Amino acid sequence: MDYLFSPWRMEYIENHLKAEGCVFCLEQEKSDGLDNLIVTRGQNAFVILNRYPYTSGHIMTVPHIHKSTLEELDPETRAEMFELATNGMRVLRRIYNPQGFNVGVNIGEAAGAGITEHVHLHVVPRWMGDTNFMTSLGKTRVLPENLEQTYLRVCEEWGRVGE
Repeated sequence: MDYLFSPWRMEYIENHLKAEGCVFCLEQEKSDGLDNLIVTRGQNAFVILNRYPYTSGHIMTVPHIHKSTLEELDPETRAEMFELATNGMRVLRRIYNPQGFNVGVNIGEAAGAGITEHVHLHVVPRWMGDTNFMTSLGKTRVLPENLEQTYLRVCEEWGRVGE
């Protein structure tokens, strides 16, 4: 029998109780680093790694302000979210050389939003064949590096955007 070990998932399994308050608002209150996974902060929005990513390098752009939909945000905040997402794609291309991206916003539970109360934009790097039998049949994702390494790589490369 083959075994697939993913020890980082134990935190998710054991921590099934949600924290009081909005996860994005709570993360903003912490100092940036491995504790909150915030890569960079802009004037109106920030970039954070997804703690439970679909693929390595899965980032999100999040407005500082707590709003549940894009139309509640001012145009400057929406524009900054998309500029941060664009810079994120540049960074992820340089690190992972993905063959494509999924970029999108899920607004409301019916649309698949896991966090409905604070709108956020996903940037997910993709490769041909990355949705294989593990995801389709086993409902399991295989990530080639741990989250801490992803965070350090993305932060380092973020400083080089525009070079």
